[in-house]
Amino acid sequence: MIRVAIIGAGIGREHLDGYRALPDRYQVKAMIDLDTARAQAVVGADPIRVEARIEAALEDPEIDLIDVCLPPHLHLPVSLQALEAGKHVVVEKPMTSSLADADRLIAAAKAAGKRVTPVFQYRYGPAMAQLGALMAAGLTGRAFTASLETHWMRGPAYYAIPWRGTWAGENGGAVLGHAIHNHDLMMRVMGPVRRLSAFTATRVNKIETEDCAAISFEMESGALVTSSITLGAATDTTRIRFCFEGLTAESGTAPYAPATGAWRFIAREPFQQAAIDEVLAGVAPGLTGFAGFLEANADALDGRPGREVTVDDGRRSIELVTAVYQAARGGAAVSLPLGPDSPFYAGWAPRS
Repeated sequence: MIRVAIIGAGIGREHLDGYRALPDRYQVKAMIDLDTARAQAVVGADPIRVEARIEAALEDPEIDLIDVCLPPHLHLPVSLQALEAGKHVVVEKPMTSSLADADRLIAAAKAAGKRVTPVFQYRYGPAMAQLGALMAAGLTGRAFTASLETHWMRGPAYYAIPWRGTWAGENGGAVLGHAIHNHDLMMRVMGPVRRLSAFTATRVNKIETEDCAAISFEMESGALVTSSITLGAATDTTRIRFCFEGLTAESGTAPYAPATGAWRFIAREPFQQAAIDEVLAGVAPGLTGFAGFLEANADALDGRPGREVTVDDGRRSIELVTAVYQAARGGAAVSLPLGPDSPFYAGWAPRS
């Protein structure tokens, strides 16, 4: 049984639902939030204590794992505190606000002998399981292209929370806070990025950070990907399309959990459709979203890794964001991987 304290009752509400789906693997013992009334409303009748001080969880020897669900600028310091206290860490996206901080967190986790798990719950759902099975069966073949659409609606009410839309509080805009999950899925399916070009703009809201972007990726495999991002759509829509040598995989339009919706897997050669359908029929349904993410993490903590999100996945995500901001501001393509010699290694937030 992994004993958990959730720090932050905002997105922490959804994390708690994920833990509740796994009563044999996790026990949530504490919910920490400065607004204890909000935390109590989230906890409800569950026997979970509510506290206002993070130290109440860090100093508790019965807590094994700290789940960091705070605003982005607090992710690194609280994760480091948790590691110093001898706890495993689950940390919401973005894991950190720079590659330098990502490397610092990785080093701290190694020194503490504890696991840091960035949150990428989009990976867990029937569609990703089906696509994975088709790839394992050799039915996809080489990847040719992909397109990602993160077309959501965010207006003044969303940005009424003071830290949102600011470089100091949110650390970035739509590229960092909204499309980051789709970019993780892209790399999960198509492998590492070789280079990218990007444009970003603030066109929808009166905020500091970007709320529109257009990005082109060249993958190490040679496949090409486009990512279109806006917070000015009429509805919240996510759409993903992977074009392979053997088939095309198309998502629905569910905005926050694309892997849980029904996808279409269409053979390029009609005679292959029966083989595709046979593989799809054999994919067992599993836990989705946060529950699937937390199940994989529990397996890894129990010594059975393989499906979990790793801290290196988190670094790869931060590396991609760094390259996007570098390309957008420099006006030239950026090659990956990035290291300490990158001009934005220490952070991408504009300096005033």
